[in-house]
Amino acid sequence: MKTIRYQSKGNDVEVLEELLKELGYNIKQANTYFDLETHEAVKTFQKQYQLVVDGIVGPKTWSKLFAVRDSSLNDYHDKLLKEVDLVAFAEKYFLELAVVKAVNEVESRGEGFLRDGRPKILFEGHIFWRQLEKAGLNPANFVNDYTKNVLYDRWVRTHYDGNEREYFRLEKAAGISDLPEVHDAAFMSASWGSFQIMGFHYKSLGYSSVDHFVSNMYQNEARHLDAFGRFLEVNNLIRPLKEKDWHKFARGYNGPGYMQNNYHVKLEKAFEKYS
Repeated sequence: MKTIRYQSKGNDVEVLEELLKELGYNIKQANTYFDLETHEAVKTFQKQYQLVVDGIVGPKTWSKLFAVRDSSLNDYHDKLLKEVDLVAFAEKYFLELAVVKAVNEVESRGEGFLRDGRPKILFEGHIFWRQLEKAGLNPANFVNDYTKNVLYDRWVRTHYDGNEREYFRLEKAAGISDLPEVHDAAFMSASWGSFQIMGFHYKSLGYSSVDHFVSNMYQNEARHLDAFGRFLEVNNLIRPLKEKDWHKFARGYNGPGYMQNNYHVKLEKAFEKYS
């Protein structure tokens, strides 16, 4: 299902309204237009089930809607970010809640977990190369036809497999040797969770080991948000959020190419919406 919101049109809207009607929400008649009545019903649903209350029906809200009908998905939904988590984050860093919601919308991937309960990852073979070097190992000694899609000295887009298949790449990388340094280098070479934080940041973010960091990523999206907050603190990005300096924040978080993707504009618009 695609992400829909107020004034969206199409068959997905009708499916949404049928679901809401079935669950007892105030929808008079299902049709293909996302009107204010539907918008308010969605926000009521999100509040009731402790989702982020934004009126947007993205992957999390769709999943929760179906999960209410199918309790077998409850384990997955227990891991999702809740409104109370964003409120706690805002209070911890003395930020406006609208700022936190804007950053969560723009900078997160929308979902931090696969449906099987594992955190989303993206394995970076060129980072693996560097981490092996930092561990005092020669990456070239491990290069062969079997490892060529997980170990390379330059970034290559074509090696990404996506979603659960990224775990096959991670496990392949970790298994190229029995050396514990190789295992750690592999897990440090993946980005983890809702905010796709690289494993090699674990020490600067206050985790005792990369395994400690990864175990936190397996727990829930609130832990993903906590890691994100640590990252912002370490990189002096809390103050730009307090000052709503979207350019400075986007430059610090997204890099010098942030303007090409209009991250500063997306953040400002999201903030205006939530405020």
